[in-house]
Amino acid sequence: MTTRVIGLNRGTVETAPSVCRTCVWWQSRGNKQASKQRWMERAEDEFGEWGTVYLDDDGRVLGSMQYGPAHLFPRAHDLPAGPPSDDAILVTCSYLVGDTAVWVEKSLLLAAIGEARDRGARALEAFAYRYRPGETTAERFLVHRTVFPRDFLEEFGFVTLRTQGSVELCRLDLGGLQPVEEGRRAKVLRVVQEAFTPAPAPVPPGP
Repeated sequence: MTTRVIGLNRGTVETAPSVCRTCVWWQSRGNKQASKQRWMERAEDEFGEWGTVYLDDDGRVLGSMQYGPAHLFPRAHDLPAGPPSDDAILVTCSYLVGDTAVWVEKSLLLAAIGEARDRGARALEAFAYRYRPGETTAERFLVHRTVFPRDFLEEFGFVTLRTQGSVELCRLDLGGLQPVEEGRRAKVLRVVQEAFTPAPAPVPPGP
């Protein structure tokens, strides 16, 4: 199966999962609801593409991820363990589909790291939740769209800045990291696929 990751902007937002096209939960604060159209214009003027969409070769959406400068997401200032740092790109949410959830989230997060590094960002931050041991994959990756499993972020080198209850604000400093395949999304996918494809079984020696 061929897969591709495309940037999320006003021109491609219709390819994202339907709920992501109009959702302004992160962009709003209190009882005041933000305009998604005005927010997208501001985000693209200040930052550029504000996320990614992961598609298969039939154009079917496998997942999407949203991110951008922390100040673009007012809701983050009200969350437990917040607010995020002013110098960070905040990964706010991911929407995943089906049995490939973990694989897709790994790919999307790697692409976000590469994009942030190429743009000269100092760090990525995300809100995380500590799940109980043995929790299902569905609960960890498909139910809660706006927080990430803490151990999942830890695999990428995120460390905890603050904790409140079971929620943590986690940070990945980018100063010492190399760009992820120069930020080219297609190459990011190839690297991920090679890393997670099982090695071929050894051929038994002949007689």
